[in-house]
Amino acid sequence: MEATRVDGHDPLRSLMLELLLAVGMIACLVGAMFIHTGSMPPLVVVESKSMIHEEQGEIGSIDAGDLILVHNQPASTIVTFAEATDEHHRSYGHERHGMEGDVIIYAKNGEEGTPIIHRAILRVVAEQTMLPDRMAEEPCPEQATYDSERVASDGLQGSCILTWSVPGTSVKDVVNVTVIFDGSDAAYYDCKRPAHSGQGYVVEQHLVVWQWEPTHEGILTLGDNNKCSVDQGGQATNGSSGVHSPSGIVGPIRDGWVLGVAGGELPWLGTVKLMIGGENSYGTQDVPYSSFTALFTLLAVVLLAPFVTENVFKRILSRAPEWKWAQPVEVPEEE
Repeated sequence: MEATRVDGHDPLRSLMLELLLAVGMIACLVGAMFIHTGSMPPLVVVESKSMIHEEQGEIGSIDAGDLILVHNQPASTIVTFAEATDEHHRSYGHERHGMEGDVIIYAKNGEEGTPIIHRAILRVVAEQTMLPDRMAEEPCPEQATYDSERVASDGLQGSCILTWSVPGTSVKDVVNVTVIFDGSDAAYYDCKRPAHSGQGYVVEQHLVVWQWEPTHEGILTLGDNNKCSVDQGGQATNGSSGVHSPSGIVGPIRDGWVLGVAGGELPWLGTVKLMIGGENSYGTQDVPYSSFTALFTLLAVVLLAPFVTENVFKRILSRAPEWKWAQPVEVPEEE
């Protein structure tokens, strides 16, 4: 009887081993990122172009379709743009994703929904405070702001804030907050827009926070591409539309609303998730064209690399004298 080739190869067993190997590698990768960031999930996908610096996209700034590592770190360690540009501040020169200051991921007013990833511009902190009248309908005097979550000197939640300060600026112990980012009160922040006047107010070329009465302590935030339309709306900056949640315009970002600080980026890879929503999805429309080109190029390289590598190694090994002994042999079947 003719001999037949028997090499013990079981396609199903090989497939299961490859799947287990793939799952194990993904689990190790996610676990390593969790250990590195202290956050789960350790990555977020950027869905809009509010943080881009160049319309064609670039590595180093945050574009739609990028994956961003989320670092779980104390909110007190967040460095604002005002602090990072103050030469007298210990964090002077601190830069992330193309500009001074940290980029944070936060829940809008601490509520459910898609988080926002924007830059921390300044932090308002309480300066002079007083105990509220906890039995009264209006716990604070008219000139004070009641912060329901700030712990007062009696150890209970709820405090009356009389004045504010903004670290990294010349604004100290004020009733309302005015910070002009023109190099006087604080460093220059370019709004990347022409100055004009209309509807009773002037739109400046630089960021101006004007007579803002914060509702509580926290961080004022802004997308790098939003032309100084701060998330906290028109009460903070003239003409700002603000970021909205079910309860209204976002207030100063409390420490408890911060989900993490943006770390390194994995460019383009998040585009796959956005594409699932279809070509007319909000996120896909904002992805730079160059990101699609880079993504498909990367996928092609990843898919072709194993075949190219295998053929190269086979060609090299085939020149060795021992190569013929490594080939499968035919084993005759018993009659």
